[in-house]
Amino acid sequence: MKKQKFPYLVGSKWTAQDQTFGWRHFQVKNRQHEGKLVFAELVAACDPAVRFWINAKNLQDKSRWQPGWQPLQAQPENSVP
Repeated sequence: MKKQKFPYLVGSKWTAQDQTFGWRHFQVKNRQHEGKLVFAELVAACDPAVRFWINAKNLQDKSRWQPGWQPLQAQPENSVP
């Protein structure tokens, strides 16, 4: 039997380093395989209407995503991403 990539993906929580669709905290609600790629459907924690699919491998990029819901660093009011 083949080893499943990202076995604990569904239900995992993630914090975006930069705002994504206006939010920073997301949870994986679904997964989908496309050939050798695995995609995760992320849903914003505070707004379930905000949903998008991402290549699950991108979640391993620590410069963009942190596992779990991390406390946010204070950001200046006028900061532009």
